[in-house]
Amino acid sequence: MTALRQRAAGATRRSTASPARRSAGLTGAVWTVLAWLAGLLFFLPVFWMVLTGFKREVDAASNPPSWFFTPVLDGYRQVFDRDIAPYLLNSVMASVMSTLLVLLLATPAAYALSIRPVAKWRDVLFFFISTKMLPMVAALLPIYLLVKELGMLDNIWTMVVLYTAMNLPLAVWMMRSFLLEVPPALIEAAAMDGANLIVTIRRILLPIVAPGLAATALICFIFSWNEFFFAVNLTATRAGTSPIFLVGFITSEGLFLARLCAAATIVSLPVVLAGWIAQKQLVRGLSMGAVK
Repeated sequence: MTALRQRAAGATRRSTASPARRSAGLTGAVWTVLAWLAGLLFFLPVFWMVLTGFKREVDAASNPPSWFFTPVLDGYRQVFDRDIAPYLLNSVMASVMSTLLVLLLATPAAYALSIRPVAKWRDVLFFFISTKMLPMVAALLPIYLLVKELGMLDNIWTMVVLYTAMNLPLAVWMMRSFLLEVPPALIEAAAMDGANLIVTIRRILLPIVAPGLAATALICFIFSWNEFFFAVNLTATRAGTSPIFLVGFITSEGLFLARLCAAATIVSLPVVLAGWIAQKQLVRGLSMGAVK
C-alpha cells in the first residue's frame, strides 16, 4: 500500500508540474520571438541603409521604394572620388586619442572614488555627472571664443581635448562601478607585499576589470566617433571628421541618397568592427555587478 501511495503521489506531482513546465516553455518561446522581432526592427534601418548604398540615385529616390534592383557600385566610387580618407583619419585620431586619455584619467579617478574613497566622494561624483547636464549649445559660444583666441580652430587636437572632457564623467562613473567589484583583500595583500599605487593598478586592478575597461573604451570611442555638434562648428577642411563628410552630400542641388548611404555605411564600419572585436569583453563588462 505504501508503494502504491508513493507512485500515486509521484504521478500527481508530475501531472501538476507538467502544465507549469509547458506554460513556462510557451512563455519563453513568446519572449524569444518578441526579442527577435525587436532586434530585426532595430536592424531594419541599418539594412536599408546598406541596401540603398548599392542602388542608383533614381532607384534610391523612387516612391514607393524599389526592393528589386540591379546592384551598382557608383555610390561607393563617388564617395572615394570625394576623398573620404582624410575625414576617416581625423575621426580615428580624435576618437582613439581621446579614448586613451579618458581611460588614463578615469582609472585613477575611479580608484580614488571607490577603493580609496576621498573625502566627500559623493559630492565629487555629483560634480562629475552634473557636467553632462549642461546642453552643448550653451557651452558652444565660450568654447568657440576660447578656441579662436588660442588659434586652435580647425585643429584635430582641439577635438581630442573636447572629446576627452565630454566622455570623462561617464567613464569615471563606469570605472567606479567596475572597481567596486574588486575584492578589498587583493588590494590589502598587494600593499603588504610592498606594491605602490601604480603597480597595484597595473598588475592587480587592470587585469580584473579588463572587461569593464573594454566596455568603457568602446562606449567612449562610439560617442567620439559619432559626435557632430562641436565638429561642425569648430572644424572646416583640415580637421573635419566623418560626420562632417556626410553632411557634404546634402546640397542645394538635392539629397544624393545613394551616395549618402554608401558613405554612411563606410563610416559605420569602424564602429561595427570595434564592437565585433570587443563583443565578449563588452558583454562581460556591462554585466559586471549585475548579479550579487
